[in-house]
Amino acid sequence: MKKWLFVVLTSAGFQTLPTFLSAPVHAQTLNQTDDGFRGIWYFIGKLNNEYVHKYSGGLGTYPSNHSPFAVYSPEAKKTFFCFGGASKEARPSLLHEVSYFDHVTGKVARPTIILDKATDDAHDNPVLNIDDKGYIWLFSTSHGVERPSYMHRSRKPFDISAFDKINPTYIKEGKEMPFDNFSYLQSYYQKGKGFIHLMTHYERGMLKYGATKLRRTIGYVTSKDGVKWSEIKDIGVIEEGHYQTSGQWKNKVGTSFNMHPDTEKAAGLDYRTNLYYVETSDFGKTWQNAQGEQQQLPLSTPQNGGLVKEYRSEGLNVYINDVAYDGNGHPIILYVTSKGPDPGPQQGPHTWRVAYWNGKTWEINAVTISDHNYDMGSLYVENQTMWKIIGPTEAGPQPYGTGGELAVWISENQGKTWKKQGLLTKDSAYNHSYVRRPHNVHPDFYAFWADGNARQASESSLYFSNQKGEVFRLPRRMKNDVEKPTKLKP
Repeated sequence: MKKWLFVVLTSAGFQTLPTFLSAPVHAQTLNQTDDGFRGIWYFIGKLNNEYVHKYSGGLGTYPSNHSPFAVYSPEAKKTFFCFGGASKEARPSLLHEVSYFDHVTGKVARPTIILDKATDDAHDNPVLNIDDKGYIWLFSTSHGVERPSYMHRSRKPFDISAFDKINPTYIKEGKEMPFDNFSYLQSYYQKGKGFIHLMTHYERGMLKYGATKLRRTIGYVTSKDGVKWSEIKDIGVIEEGHYQTSGQWKNKVGTSFNMHPDTEKAAGLDYRTNLYYVETSDFGKTWQNAQGEQQQLPLSTPQNGGLVKEYRSEGLNVYINDVAYDGNGHPIILYVTSKGPDPGPQQGPHTWRVAYWNGKTWEINAVTISDHNYDMGSLYVENQTMWKIIGPTEAGPQPYGTGGELAVWISENQGKTWKKQGLLTKDSAYNHSYVRRPHNVHPDFYAFWADGNARQASESSLYFSNQKGEVFRLPRRMKNDVEKPTKLKP
């Protein structure tokens, strides 16, 4: 049997009907130069109301569980970045693309299309990292088990012109197996040690309700060279699983995650709740909570040593955006809470919060309120007292849709109180969403995101801002190999 893709053309654009799968469709390594930056538009959860989708829009830098999309290299004086691009077909396919911003010239390079992922699912967006020899790695994720995952490495250090496909292996039940499926990937590289990746894998037959349902099991895997990987070691196996979002401070990697209830009535991921945190400072050998207490992994019960805040009894959902650290390596978690999974005001307020381990206890404070569960921003610790959040907290041209207008919020007392410093975008045609902080962030390429219509299929452009708040749009069509991005009017 073949795989068939069905598309309905309407006055509002294309709408995707379910994809019928019998065998995996393999992506193609292309190594082709694109002529501009076109982000992928994606939706999930078709609704029969004014909000149209559970979430949708320009999702070229989605989701919050993928990191990093951009890495600054001081050796090359460039920020290398990847994104989920759109092919030029009427029904776009997801392209995994890589480019860079040159901090010397202020120009961006034409992106290289590494891979056609043979889907339009933005959950399959890529992740980029750089090893200690300057080779650029592209990790191509999958949404669940229906499609393969891939790894590519640049042919030359600090060079995006060509990438070679890697055939990685990992250890499973004592045997070396192809490492060709991973989801929700967060990549960290530590000099002298190699890669430590946080990821999700899927398992059936683990749940009380729904034996055929897949549990989202979060874990980690390590590799010295990016080719041979360790076994996957689980971090959390609570009920129906988790979504995790993580961060790094020096050699410390910490992850914050929620839990999906295993209930008879509804899908647990729609009622994700609770807030957890654990960390490792020895490349995954041991794990501790923020208090420094050793944790025996995997965590398997809702009440455990990694629990930061219990929200289940309050009936609140938890959507984690970012994890950052203060100057002492104490974690700060940025997340959104709401009363349920559906868009619109009925299940609001959608409250942005920060949870901060101050060295003695977790402090939890509200930042502001936005209008959607999937409004995602990033947290910046500029110094010990000045913290900054950049995110779509303001209603956009498609209100109660994913994203909105971008605002900058600052706190000068370690997150206790927040004030809006100003707007990065205004009077936009589309909502802006999924603002990403690069690893080893440079002031000239400070935040990276995309826009798109949150009601119907549209084009999607890619943007970045500098630390001063100036916003630049990457060119959708390039005449030259390198060009300066367009600076938007304030």
